[in-house]
Amino acid sequence: MRNEVESGQNNKKALINRARLVGWLLFVLAIMVFVKLIRVQYYDTFKGKTWAEYSEKNDLKLDTIPAMRGNIYASDNSLLATSLPYYYVGFDTKVADSSYFYDHIDELASLLAKNFKENTAEGYKSKIMRYRVSKSKRYLRLKSKEITHLERERLKKWPFFAKNRKGGGGKFETIYKRYKPFSPMADRTIGGIDPKSGRGYIGLEASFDKQLEGRPGIGWVEKVEGGLKIPVGDALNVQPAAGRDIYTTLDMNYQERTEIALRRKLLEMDADFGSVIIMEVATGEIKAMANLTKRGPGKYEEVFNYALAGSNDPGSTFKLATMMALLEETQMDPDQVMVNTGNGAMKFRNHVIRDAHRGGFGTITASQVLEKSSNIGIVQLMQRYFANKPDKYLQYLKQFHLNQPTGIHMKGEKPPLIRDRKSKQWSSYSMYFMAHGYEMQMTPLQTLAFYNAVANNGYWVRPMIVREIRNAEEIEDKIPPYVEDKPICSPETIRKVKKMLEGVVNAGLAKHIKSDLYQIAGKTGTARKLIDGVYTEGKNYTSFAGYFPADKPKYSCIVIIDNPKSTGADYTRYAGSVAAPVFKEVADRIYAYDVAIQKPVRDSVPEKSEDVKWAGITEDLNVISKSLNMTPAPGESGYAAASLYKKGKTKWNPRDVESRDVPDLQGMSMRDALYLMENKGFRVTFKGSGKVVEQSLPPGANKSGSKTILLTLQ
Repeated sequence: MRNEVESGQNNKKALINRARLVGWLLFVLAIMVFVKLIRVQYYDTFKGKTWAEYSEKNDLKLDTIPAMRGNIYASDNSLLATSLPYYYVGFDTKVADSSYFYDHIDELASLLAKNFKENTAEGYKSKIMRYRVSKSKRYLRLKSKEITHLERERLKKWPFFAKNRKGGGGKFETIYKRYKPFSPMADRTIGGIDPKSGRGYIGLEASFDKQLEGRPGIGWVEKVEGGLKIPVGDALNVQPAAGRDIYTTLDMNYQERTEIALRRKLLEMDADFGSVIIMEVATGEIKAMANLTKRGPGKYEEVFNYALAGSNDPGSTFKLATMMALLEETQMDPDQVMVNTGNGAMKFRNHVIRDAHRGGFGTITASQVLEKSSNIGIVQLMQRYFANKPDKYLQYLKQFHLNQPTGIHMKGEKPPLIRDRKSKQWSSYSMYFMAHGYEMQMTPLQTLAFYNAVANNGYWVRPMIVREIRNAEEIEDKIPPYVEDKPICSPETIRKVKKMLEGVVNAGLAKHIKSDLYQIAGKTGTARKLIDGVYTEGKNYTSFAGYFPADKPKYSCIVIIDNPKSTGADYTRYAGSVAAPVFKEVADRIYAYDVAIQKPVRDSVPEKSEDVKWAGITEDLNVISKSLNMTPAPGESGYAAASLYKKGKTKWNPRDVESRDVPDLQGMSMRDALYLMENKGFRVTFKGSGKVVEQSLPPGANKSGSKTILLTLQ
């Protein structure tokens, strides 16, 4: 016991001694900084005088020098935003001695007139001469607009600017401009810079401003007429440190395809705005985030981030949450529980609840309530199972993460508004309107995070848009995916609602977006817009949220189209006709691009070619046949395939590779297959070695529209 006490006392003394040592080191460092400042001010010289003496005669002071702002990168390391240096060209007319000045002023004026073209040579010379003899003016800018770095290097050879020539007086005032190579794509997501402060004010630029801005330097500047500050000398007291680089999860291939599909539908429907988010199910990585607002006839731009801050009544996409609460509470079999929705209209208190389908759905199962998006059906189920348990229903919504922000590492997310019974706006029928997506406010990202949890077998994942923060190539901060360790509901409930979401696409309101290549699961949502406190007929907020491929979900996606306009039937303004097709177009393009989620289609290769041993250019095959004493291939040009039959005899078949979108590649070498497909505009990926035994796109017409093909070699 005594030894333990002595050991503890020794550890305590060691910690105290270390703290004292650190304190003394900090004190010594502070003294050194103070001494450095005194030395700079009173002992370091400039033009034969100390800075203090020079400052008394001139308006000199230490000022901050801006640092180079960090870069923003996409997931494939392509550049999304960077800072490029630009320079204002200035001239201190009184620096050069008289001999040099008058010997070279004509040359300078001629160069200015020839290159800047803002004045004549005589005009430039006259203005410079006026400043030279003026008692109150000395510094002027020679060009109204800034120049590039390459132009600056060329100017450094001019008289008054070249260091290896006498004279001096030429100055470059450095500024940094933000450049976005992919602009206007994802403009609102990447963000912008305030031109006055140089700070980020929206998007990623604002959210990670501290990391991106770097540390400014300190140097002597001279304040001249007009409030301009010009650098004095080339050396800085404290060098600026460049900002950190931000590596995002965005994929600009997906972003481009998303914006094209969204813009096309917005133009078609003359809608007010639209938003699409694509997220990776397992990690929460946002691969694309598009937000387009109508700015005039046929003109859409990124001016507001609806994905993060665009709150609205979600409408029928929220029925998924209600159905999950019902399943968790009752453990019912949704294919056995029946609901009579009548003729499509039901009087509820002082309101009439209607289904979108005229004439109603009649008696349907609970599963069909979700598949057909029956408002009456969901309200009746709520009356049956939650009439006396509103708090229990609200508790389920909390369990599903629907009453809180997602916590994405990006400024601007608007919290959801899910009322509870303490709210002044709560009424006896609030729960029933909430059940089908009214009397609440949610952003597209919050809705998507919920659907993503369903796709991820019940495990909620925080959306993320930044993966790493780096200092040059050194990773300073790695942001890992955040996945809740406890599922939002039981596995049985997840299994049931997944089946229902697939039913929405297979047989429900979104059956027209069904794909033959892969399964989509999702839900439509059409909500009347709340205008001046009234839900207005004909003004709709449409959405489709879901995931794909449904059997092994890799991507979740939500599409929002606000206030679509149509002169046709009512259904043409509903989500199934507006938002769902955009989801399908985006999903099709991603499926075509991401080979990893494509299903092998070996069984689509014609049976007659399953025994193919060789295939290729006829001329090459005949050379091989001759060497091996085999029957030669027919013809002298084109392509052919060989198979063996009857005790090793060779059978040749000509192979048509020109008239088909996707030719039969089985039996070909990688060289021949690559040549054929790349000449047809396809991107070829492969695995294995040898000859082609499988191809991800079947021979024949390219129904998928994919321009990427995976070849399996053996």
